[in-house]
This record gives sequence, structure tokens and C-alpha cells, in this order.
Amino acid sequence: MTDYEAVILDVDGTIVRGEALLPGATDALQALEAAGCSRLLFSNNPTRGSDHYREKLAPHGIDVEPTTVLTSATVSADYLAATHGGERVFLVGGERLEAILEDAAVEVTADPDAAEVVLGSFDKNFSFGTLWEALRALEGDVPFYGTDPDATIPIDEGEIPGSGAILAAMEAVAGREPDAILGKPSAVAAAAAMDRLETDPGKTLVVGDRLDTDIALGNRAGMETALVLTGVSDRTALASSDVEPDHVLESLAAVETLL
Repeated sequence: MTDYEAVILDVDGTIVRGEALLPGATDALQALEAAGCSRLLFSNNPTRGSDHYREKLAPHGIDVEPTTVLTSATVSADYLAATHGGERVFLVGGERLEAILEDAAVEVTADPDAAEVVLGSFDKNFSFGTLWEALRALEGDVPFYGTDPDATIPIDEGEIPGSGAILAAMEAVAGREPDAILGKPSAVAAAAAMDRLETDPGKTLVVGDRLDTDIALGNRAGMETALVLTGVSDRTALASSDVEPDHVLESLAAVETLL
């Protein structure tokens, strides 16, 4: 047994990198289960819903229930449905995110002049035309949100631009920052995680590879944090960051040392 009652685990860069399972990840998950920790997977990927991670991890022998998975897409959809029900959302994002929003009964419009809410996210087809439409949608005091702040996304070949890069362009033309970023490390994300886990933040461990999202989420919410060095943040980033984890692990495989 352990003092932790629950663990929040990032996925990309923590359990997998691209499609490859990171060494020791399966043993680490088994150790957490044996220690009696409730598990929640939380990805800032804004293009995927909860079902995706069951399909992604099943070939590696890891069983995942969709109810134990959150993504920045599902958190954003739930938040907009709860706070802007019936309002038209202009989306800068991909088709998968649009489908997740619509599944949550969020009305999406392609007309920037009809926008009552604007949501910015990862869009591999982002262009000058998209940015021009976003500028039109953001006129006035329309609420402006982002799914996640990740400037880059780790892939097998390295990194690609993420939602944070697109949001920076939208901020620049609109002359204002988003009213809120809804994925990690926001208070919205922390509340969504705690609602799923139904546990005390002080007895919850957050494990992830990003200082500015995973570790910041835990620090702000009063959780214990562990940075793994298998993804975006390395020791150089750690040395220059104001965000400090409680623990630094070479990989998720070392999480057993904390139990």
C-alpha cells in the first residue's frame, strides 16, 4: 500500500511516445494498481476523446476504461456545454475536436460573424485564411478559450507545432489573451480530474513529462508531482524553470520508488 490514493498520469511522453510503449511503463502501471491507487489518464491532446486511449493502449496489454480518461478536448467540450449552452462556437481546430464538441451538444459554426464563443486549438490545416477568420470572430468581447497551451507535440520524429502556437497567433491579431485555457494546468482541468477520482488532492500523485502543464497542474491543485524525463521537459528545462516537481524520475518505470 501507499499514502497515495490516486494517480493522474499523462500519456504521450509518459506512457507512450508516438505509437511505441515506453520501457517499463506496463510494470509501473501494475505497481500502481497493486498499491491500490485509483488511476486517471489525462492527455492534453485536443484531437482525441476518451475511447481513443483504450484503443491506443490495448495492443500493449494495457486495459483502459474510457471513464478513467480525460483529454483537453473532452474537458473543453464539457466546460462549453455547461457554461455556454446554446451559444454558437467558432472553432479553430480539427474535425475530431469538432465531433467531440458536437457529441457534447456544443453548437459549432463555421461562420466567424456568427460566433458567440471562440475556441482555439491544434489545426494541422491552419493558414492565413484561418487566422483572418479568427480575427473576425474575435471582434468585440466574445468569450475566447483555448483547449491547451502546448506549443509543441511530441511525435516519433521529434516535435510538431501544437495548440499553443496557434493560440499565440490568434492572441497577436486579436490583441488579447484567451479568457481561459481549459486543459492542463487550469483549475477547470484540475476540477474535472478530481470529479472523476473523488479523492483528496493531497493524496493524489501527478506524473507527466511537461513542467508547464502536468507539474504545474499538480502544484496549483495541491497534489504531489513527479516529472519523467521521457518526453518534452529535460534536466536543462528543469534547471531554468520556476515550476518545480516534488520528484524527478528517469521514466515512469521508476514510479515504484515513490510507493
